[in-house]
Amino acid sequence: MSRERAQTQPEEALAGLVERVTFHNAESGFCVLRVKARGHRDLIVVVGHAASIAAGEWVQMSGAWVNDRAHGLQFRAKFLRATPPTTLEGIEKYLGSGMIRGIGPIYAKKLVQAFGEAVFDVITAEPVRLREVTGIGPKRAERIIAGWAEQKIIREIMLFLHTNGVGTSRAVRIYTTYGAEAVQLITENPYRLARDIKGIGFRTADQVAQKLGIEPTAMIRVRAGISFALAEATGEGHCGLPEVEVLTATAALLSVEAPLVETALGLELDGGDLVADTVRGVRCIFLTGLYRAEQAIADRLRALANGQPAWLGIDAARAIPWIEKRTGLALATSQREALSLAVASKVMVITGGPGVGKTTLVNAILQVLKAKGVNVTLCAPTGRAAKRLSESTKLEARTIHRLLEADPRNGGFKRDETNPLSCDLLVVDETSMVDVPLARSLLRALPDSAALLLVGDVDQLPSVGPGQVLADIITAASVPVARLTEVFRQAAESQIIVNAHRINQGLMPELQPHDGSDFYFVDASDPEDGVAKLLAVVQRRIPARFNMNPVSDIQVLCPMNRGGMGARSLNIELQKALNPPGEIKVERFGWTFGIGDKVMQTSNDYERDVYNGDLGVVSGIDPEEGELSVIFEGREVSYSFGELDELVLAYATTIHKSQGSEYPVVVIPLMTQHYTMLARNLLYTGITRGKKLVVLVGQRRALAIAVKNGNARRRWSKLSDWLTPKI
Repeated sequence: MSRERAQTQPEEALAGLVERVTFHNAESGFCVLRVKARGHRDLIVVVGHAASIAAGEWVQMSGAWVNDRAHGLQFRAKFLRATPPTTLEGIEKYLGSGMIRGIGPIYAKKLVQAFGEAVFDVITAEPVRLREVTGIGPKRAERIIAGWAEQKIIREIMLFLHTNGVGTSRAVRIYTTYGAEAVQLITENPYRLARDIKGIGFRTADQVAQKLGIEPTAMIRVRAGISFALAEATGEGHCGLPEVEVLTATAALLSVEAPLVETALGLELDGGDLVADTVRGVRCIFLTGLYRAEQAIADRLRALANGQPAWLGIDAARAIPWIEKRTGLALATSQREALSLAVASKVMVITGGPGVGKTTLVNAILQVLKAKGVNVTLCAPTGRAAKRLSESTKLEARTIHRLLEADPRNGGFKRDETNPLSCDLLVVDETSMVDVPLARSLLRALPDSAALLLVGDVDQLPSVGPGQVLADIITAASVPVARLTEVFRQAAESQIIVNAHRINQGLMPELQPHDGSDFYFVDASDPEDGVAKLLAVVQRRIPARFNMNPVSDIQVLCPMNRGGMGARSLNIELQKALNPPGEIKVERFGWTFGIGDKVMQTSNDYERDVYNGDLGVVSGIDPEEGELSVIFEGREVSYSFGELDELVLAYATTIHKSQGSEYPVVVIPLMTQHYTMLARNLLYTGITRGKKLVVLVGQRRALAIAVKNGNARRRWSKLSDWLTPKI
């Protein structure tokens, strides 16, 4: 039954001033407005669609009145057009709406008082006069001028996209990527949107292309479809795909005949954008950049491994008792063997799970080498992993991006073969997280004389990005590998560690808690029950029993984003429970951010020096400046409201995003609705993120499915082939 009362009124035309934008979905254009309409004493509710809309604008519309059962009387506009305001009241609302950086409600009032109806002309033609307004200095004036020009172009982009059937939430990102020529560049090749703009997929770009008149069988479309299919594969960790899969996926995506895709593939291969090669006897297609990167990693590792370390003549037989006396620790046989191997090797891998003594071994190696004057550099893929490495070794450790000196202006890194790192030994921790492009950049910057020590747990999830660098190096057996397996007695007292190893061996974890236990399972019958119990565990039970802060100490790690117990839905519920948005908040890209919210950076931002997976807390929201600030590891970083697609709430996140991090408390929802993602290495990775306490909330059947599923999905990569010694 319809929510509307039966009778709707005939169509009529209205015009009025937008008092408030109650809701606006920039993706679809759908909006709910409060409008002061001509001929109406009270504000009316208008529902319609607009590419962009702001308080203060004058709207002309046609539609009909509907009495909505839930929301009352409203005007449903079939046609709605907004124009810049002309009244003083409208101009003030428009300028104060937060759409122009540097102007909020306070300065909007000041500007209107100073310049009246001529304020737009002043900003456009006589911007120097802005300084006449009290409180507007040179910096704010510059921001207002730049914000005004930027907003004009952004609105043009929004209207262009909206006209071509595309949502407009990415208009700011498109502007920052393409600048003033955005519309021209998109018109020339709309498929570049899918390649260049985060959040815009191939289907959206294809929609623009069709509106612009590009035929379904046009070669530009088919070639773009092939690249998209391969780019999608990199998102699942592949460096390439079997040719058959590429042809099938592209034909299905585009609804075109296979011969057309084969012709386009030939053109892409001839043009050098793609490369064909075999992986274990299967003909595969690679994006050229990734193919060359894997090849370069293999060449560099072989060249490094063939040399001698800078420190020659260290006698392991003497070094081992020296380090045991110095540290007061007796090394296990496997650790002694690994130390002997390490001091004699130019390239080496140390791998093993939690509690097997990787940290003790790495510390012993470093102390022996430091005593011989070896210049050591330490790094890890994430800030949290680097911080943990610093704490365990008492030496400085940096993220790989900071070590290589990320170059936001030119892209890439300042450190490479022409400007190499200065070290005798480079230690890389959490190497399982390092993808092919990052490994390539790191090895480029390593001098020929340096040695390399890779440390990581190969049984964890592989990198989020393409490739499986650590696993391929170990599989190829072309460099020495020390695999530690013995769990030390002290570590064996932790149920987290015991259960992590049980799961890794395909055994169900021990779920019976004991006094002082650090591992618990909370049964939940279904997702609704699971959400209620998870909220109770995070909000009340853990803080009360273990004296943990629910925001800073507890991290919810989900197998996936989607579903009632996925990261997205749980973030909204956890935000309501732990930090409900107050009056000062900003709504962008499907999220509401308030002060005190835990957030995560979702992409590498070299300009701000924050990287994918970094966690922070919202420290300020400034409607006047249109800015939100976040504290990351004690450092404040600012975002304009239009750039908030780089952030998501992070009360809950996926296990994939947690790699390289450690949290005091980890809570993992496990439901059969997560079926497609339930795998042994995923659960193992999630559990090993917990330092003091791990709580699983969900169904025992889902736990059993994850433990049983030891078949990690195969990744198509060439690195192992290139590294494997040829007989």
